[in-house]
This record gives sequence, C-alpha cells and structure tokens, in this order.
Amino acid sequence: MLDYNALAAVSAVIREGSFDGAAKKLNITASAVSQRVRGYEDRLGAVLIIRGQPCMPTELGRTLVTHLDRVHLLEADIPHLSHASGFLSPPEVTLRIAVNADSLATWFPGAISCFVTDAKICLDLLVEDETCTADRLRSGEVTAAITAQTEPVPGCRSVHLGAMPYVACATPDFIARHFGAGGTGAEFKDAPCICFDRDDGLEARWLHALHKIDQPQRIHYIPSTQGFLDFTLNSVGWGVQPLALVDRYLSQGNLIEIVPGHRLTVDLYWVTPRVKSKLLNDLTIHLKDVCVRNYLLDQNTNNHAISSI
Repeated sequence: MLDYNALAAVSAVIREGSFDGAAKKLNITASAVSQRVRGYEDRLGAVLIIRGQPCMPTELGRTLVTHLDRVHLLEADIPHLSHASGFLSPPEVTLRIAVNADSLATWFPGAISCFVTDAKICLDLLVEDETCTADRLRSGEVTAAITAQTEPVPGCRSVHLGAMPYVACATPDFIARHFGAGGTGAEFKDAPCICFDRDDGLEARWLHALHKIDQPQRIHYIPSTQGFLDFTLNSVGWGVQPLALVDRYLSQGNLIEIVPGHRLTVDLYWVTPRVKSKLLNDLTIHLKDVCVRNYLLDQNTNNHAISSI
C-alpha cells in the first residue's frame, strides 16, 4: 500500500524545491518532512528525491507524485458522486499546468479565471515554449498542458482549442533603418531579430515562408513576453508577436507590420491524461467553449494566414 502521508511530503519537497519550502507548505517542521521522506525511501528501498538546490525527483519519485496528483483529481469527484455530498467538503486541488508564455500573457488568464474561482482550485503554472509543454506532461511534471505539438502523448487526450495569430512587426524607425527596400531577404539577414529563447522557432518559420531563409543571423534572446515587446518598441529588433498583444500598438502606429497580410498562426491544443475526472472534463469543456467564442481563431477563419503547424 502507498503511504499517502509520506507521498504528500515527497510531493511538497519536489514542488517547492526544498525541505524548508515543503515544511511551510505542510505547516510542519523541516525535520518532520525529512523524516517522512527518508522513512518512505527506506521502506521502498529507493531514492525519491535528489537533494540539491533545488531538490529534484528521481524517475520513481516523479512517477509517485504524478500518481498522487491523479488521486487528488479523483478525490475531487467524490462530493459530486456521493449521496452525502452536502456533508463532504471538496478536497483542496492544485492543478499543475504547462503553458506557453504568449498564452499566459494574452488569452489564458481570461479563459481560465472564472473556472478556477468557481471550482475553488489553485493553479501551479510551469511556463515553457509551446513546442515543449507536452514534454512536461510526458515526464509527469504537470497534469495538463497547452501545446502546439500535434504528436499524440501516450495515455493522454488532446483537444484543439483554436489558432493563435502572430504578426511580424517593428517600429517605424526600425523599419526605416533596416527595411527601406520593403523587406528583402538580404535586409532580413542583416536586421537584428528578437527571439524569446533558443526553442523559439516562430521568427525562423515566418522568415522561411517568406524568403526560404532558415534562420535570422543577428538575434537577441529576450525570455519574457513583456520584455520581448518592450525591446521591440524600443527599436532593438523586429520580432513575431501575438496579435492580441500588439494590436493596439499597430492601430496607434507605434508598431508596423513588416509584410502586411503575411501572418503566422499557431494551433494550440489542451492535453490532459485519460483519467475519469469530472474536474478535468469540465475544465476542458470550459476552455474549448471560451476559446472559440472569445479568444482564439477557429480553423475556418485562417484564410489569410500561414500556418506553423
């Protein structure tokens, strides 16, 4: 039998990154956390946590924490299924979700906030590039993910939420200095480009579709959505930005679309494990509904966009 009291301590250390952080989370002493973890490791005959700064899970430790997360999801359904539901308080549930920075800076807060408030759950978000978020789900680090990857994740279901439109833009001053000929291949090779990080392939995809150039030559790496925008507004470089984030700057003339109409869309998917969880199922239905109505493009509306997927 699994010792869920000890597993809660293991999970807290892994999620908080330290025994002291876990102690605060569980409202017990760090010594008590250490005793629970060490005692459970001794009983299993295996190490669950790699001690360090931060503490990291072993493969077995991550597997057990993933199991605990799914148990909590199932426990959340009990008050709804029991005849004594009026006397049962729903357990505290924290959903650990991998989400890309652009979604977090634009549509995701508005799409999920009402659900989180009504369901009385907490969020623990892990920010990752949209091409890498599914990997976090595969490894068991998160319960759900917003991803651009179309490859199926074993044991999971994927729901298409919609398409997120992007535009390549820069300030009028930057365009005057670097794109006097209208944005030729030679100009793009010389003009400084801004990328989120080394996993960010949006600029390369946009550029390849336009000029068959695989990679910008001069790149600034700015790993912050707001920082990315601020550096663009300060004429440091050109970049591919979420339309929802820069629409007002385009309308005001602070930014200009470099090649009008040549846009990029990224299809986004909501991926969750195949467990019978009313909470996850309700959240999936909610996100699909609000994304189609309010936030993301439906596939049928992308007539003038190029697709990155």
